[in-house]
Amino acid sequence: MQDVLELGPVGAVEPFRTHVPGIEVDEAAIRRSLREQIAKLEAEMASLFCSAYPRTGFEWEVGSRRGPRLLSLVDLEELRDELAAKLQHNRRVLSDKTFTEELYRARIEEMLLEPGTHKWERVRNSDIGEPGCKNWHVRPRFGIVGMLMNWWRVKISSGCPLAGGLRPPLQAQ
Repeated sequence: MQDVLELGPVGAVEPFRTHVPGIEVDEAAIRRSLREQIAKLEAEMASLFCSAYPRTGFEWEVGSRRGPRLLSLVDLEELRDELAAKLQHNRRVLSDKTFTEELYRARIEEMLLEPGTHKWERVRNSDIGEPGCKNWHVRPRFGIVGMLMNWWRVKISSGCPLAGGLRPPLQAQ
């Protein structure tokens, strides 16, 4: 197939395809190749979803192609390109999030090694990409006396204080 340029009504250049004698295109092979590429991208997207699971802020949806039907080559190429773009975007977002989480994990290690240099700092579970309410907080040991004596420690919370929710109200008898 060969691209031929033709001037449009407003002077714009628009390419269109013409059939060249003697060149046969195997459309079934092109479809098969595109479907294999789409399947590979979908598998990579599923793998990325599993590795990013508790985190949020990703776009996993792929737009509908107007119901069940045989997709044209153009539609298959658009689907492949859309999947590739989403996969690349989600990889970039995951990379940024994991980099930030690693910085917070390193900060926790520094806080545990030298709590006096990280006074009043707090790192939450959500900062390191884990679910729950646990946090690491550098506080003075023994309150004001510890603050005056420069006795600092890392206090690790035990989690959500009301994880089970509030108690139901007592019923009057």
